[in-house]
Amino acid sequence: MDRVTEQVLVGSDLELVRFESPVANSRGLHVGVFGLANGLARSGALTPEDHAWWRRSNDWCNAAYPDPSAVDPLVYDRTVNPGAKAWFKGTATHLIDKTREYLVLLDRYNVPWVERSTTTPGRVVYEDDVQVVAVLLPT
Repeated sequence: MDRVTEQVLVGSDLELVRFESPVANSRGLHVGVFGLANGLARSGALTPEDHAWWRRSNDWCNAAYPDPSAVDPLVYDRTVNPGAKAWFKGTATHLIDKTREYLVLLDRYNVPWVERSTTTPGRVVYEDDVQVVAVLLPT
């Protein structure tokens, strides 16, 4: 699909990467790649083979890196951190590579997505070895 550079205010030297829907949903949010794939699975749109792959891949991802909301239940709270987005650190190549497999799945079902990269994600509200969650600062 497309590669877009996100323009935000707070910066560092580390490139961050995010895969998401190109169009905001009804709540004004761009759904991330895992949410897009989970939506396909929940809707029953996946073939049995793709559903089995999705289940195995989600299990692998859940074991491979922390769930920010399990560490901090408020990280995605709409009042505390409105519009919070997770970004992979550019150094997390093994997770980015795994995520690209999800993009193949989305392409197979004609689900549009974009790749965004930035060094300035906004106000960081969570960080671990492989990802950050940040809230875009108002302009």
